[in-house]
Amino acid sequence: MISVASYCRVSTDKEDQANSFAAQQRYFTQYIAQHPQWKLHAVYADQGITGTSALKRPQFLRMIQDAEHGRFQIILTKEVSRFSRNLLDTIAYTRRLKAMGVFVVFLTDGINTQEPDAELRLSIMASMAQEESRKTSARVKWGQTRQMERGVVFGHSMLGYDVKDGIMTVNPEGAKLVQRIFHMYGVEGLGSGQIARILTGEGILTPAGKSKWTPGYILKILKNEKYMGDLVQKKSYTPDYLTHRKKVNRGEEPTVMLSQHHTPIISRPLWDMVQRERRGRQRKSAGGASVQHALSGKIKCGLCGANFVARQKRCSNGTTMLRWSCSTVVRGGTCEVGRLLRDDDARHMLHQALGALNIDWNEIGEALLAMIQEVEEGKGKRHQEMWQSLQRKKEAVMDAYFSGDITVQDMQCMKERYQRQQDQLDYDRVEDVQPWGNRGQEMKQVLDALLQGRLSSDALCRMLIQEIVVYPDRHVELTIRGLPHVFMFSEEA
Repeated sequence: MISVASYCRVSTDKEDQANSFAAQQRYFTQYIAQHPQWKLHAVYADQGITGTSALKRPQFLRMIQDAEHGRFQIILTKEVSRFSRNLLDTIAYTRRLKAMGVFVVFLTDGINTQEPDAELRLSIMASMAQEESRKTSARVKWGQTRQMERGVVFGHSMLGYDVKDGIMTVNPEGAKLVQRIFHMYGVEGLGSGQIARILTGEGILTPAGKSKWTPGYILKILKNEKYMGDLVQKKSYTPDYLTHRKKVNRGEEPTVMLSQHHTPIISRPLWDMVQRERRGRQRKSAGGASVQHALSGKIKCGLCGANFVARQKRCSNGTTMLRWSCSTVVRGGTCEVGRLLRDDDARHMLHQALGALNIDWNEIGEALLAMIQEVEEGKGKRHQEMWQSLQRKKEAVMDAYFSGDITVQDMQCMKERYQRQQDQLDYDRVEDVQPWGNRGQEMKQVLDALLQGRLSSDALCRMLIQEIVVYPDRHVELTIRGLPHVFMFSEEA
């Protein structure tokens, strides 16, 4: 008796394909029963799995493993596309099986790998199957992109929103929690780690049903533009239709962005405030530490050498005050430095030190203005490059239409979208273009205020301050970057 196995596969688990799947199984069972010299070993079947990669088909891999153990001598399959839609996989596995003494019979295609010309015929059929898979992948991707442009949501439900049939609706209970997270981060000044600990301590479960919240998950919520009503899709893409591995889209493919797509949970001003705060906290210092504030990593304890950390204090009038204290004390350790330093006091010390220097501020201001003017003039060039890029996209759309790759409706939709983007660029450029003399005068006034201490600038503090050392005997030492002189201040300074 010859031991025979069969392999069948359908590429989706929809009901109509499930019927095809059951029909394939019945067919092979009956076919083998018609050959008295054959004995059915097993029917290996992968359901709802693509054929472009063998590694994603567990039953296929089990069949290969059983073949290595000599459990059958023949494999029956309906056609080449059922066995594999990957040309290299088809040739490699049939060769491997043949070396084991196992032959594959493709019934519909009339190919038996035991025959001399089987590999040539198999290569032709496998190439056709792979090409059909590529075309199917392209059609699916094209269709999904068109649906995205019409506002159909591809994705799952999330905290604050339910997604069903491509439509997002607000989940009231989850929305309240999202609003609370944004308020704690943006208004109360809490970090993602603190928020995670608070929610975990209160016993609130994550959308996945876990009891522990993580800082990374909190930041993921804070970065999600859906909460302000916008929708950005195609954040990831599949570069290879054979492997189906997704990669983060870093500009390799255009994303689909729709503003005011659905009901927002977070107001746009709060969203903007949170994003500014989040970006500020994520800036990296030279040592790789996260810089949340302009003076982060610059204030040190003169007694134990530890860095000072920022602490928010809520005032009676509803505002918050930023103060710095020794991290050793904050973490429960012992340090007798016994001093808090207010953030505004530290900034005032910098301006006092600058005022004591014999510097021509007019000369510095003119140099900074010249640098800004160069940046402003470069904006016009960037606007023109972006406009021309959109024009090339419009021309490519027309080429695709005349080649028959897209319909007239798709062509009109894409042309209108690119035209709107060009119109917006033109509008922004008109708004942005003013006589440099007027803008230069306004900027000079701002620079004068910064350099004279009438305005505070995070960038100026971060750039100029080398180190601030706080000592227990009520004095502070400040060092400006590039200057050997140390400026000393008492508590009353």
